Amino acid sequence: MSTLDAAYWQKRYAQDDFPWDIGYANQVLTHYVEQNIAKDARILIPGAGSGYEADYLWNKGYKNVYALDYAADAKALLVSRGSTFPEGQYLMGDFFEFDQRFDVILEQTFFCALHPALRPQYVNHMHRLLNKGGVLFGLLFEMDKQDGPPYGGNASEYQDLFQPKFEICVLQQCLDSIAPRRGRELVIEFKKK
Repeated sequence: MSTLDAAYWQKRYAQDDFPWDIGYANQVLTHYVEQNIAKDARILIPGAGSGYEADYLWNKGYKNVYALDYAADAKALLVSRGSTFPEGQYLMGDFFEFDQRFDVILEQTFFCALHPALRPQYVNHMHRLLNKGGVLFGLLFEMDKQDGPPYGGNASEYQDLFQPKFEICVLQQCLDSIAPRRGRELVIEFKKK
C-alpha cells in the first residue's frame, strides 16, 4: 500500500498537481444541502481541498460547516481567493484521528483517494462522526481502477461495505456529474443506523 499521508498530499498541492479540483463548488453537493439540510446543521467536508463547497455553503448561511484536509497548501488556496470562510473552521489533520460530531458529511473525491484497504475503517469512522440519524451524502466513482489514487469501485461493492452501518437511501448513477466524470459517478445518500 502506498503512503498517502500528509506529506504526499502536501507535495501534490505544492507541485500544482491536483486535477480533482474542479475550480468551483460541485452543484450536486450544494443543491442537496440547500434543498434538504437546515441552516444550523453541523456539516463536515473531509478532504476538502480548495474548499469551494465549504465557502459556497458558508456564504449561503450554513455557519456550522467545517472543512478538513491534510495539506496546508489546500487551505492556503481557499484563503488566497479572499474567501470569507473562517480559517478556524478549515481544520488540518488526519480524518481518522478527527473526533467531532456532525449531522451531515459531504463526500467528494475523498473516499477514492484512500487505499481500498482503508475502506472498512472509513465506513466505521464516518459512522462514529455522524450524529444519530446523520447523513453521508456525496459522490463515489463507479469505475474499475485498482491503481490510484483515485481508486475505483462499484455500486455492489459500496452497498456491501456501507449497509451494515448505514441505511442505503440513494445509491445510483449521478445524472448531474461534471463533464469529465459523466457516467463514472454514483450519487449516495446513506443514513446512519
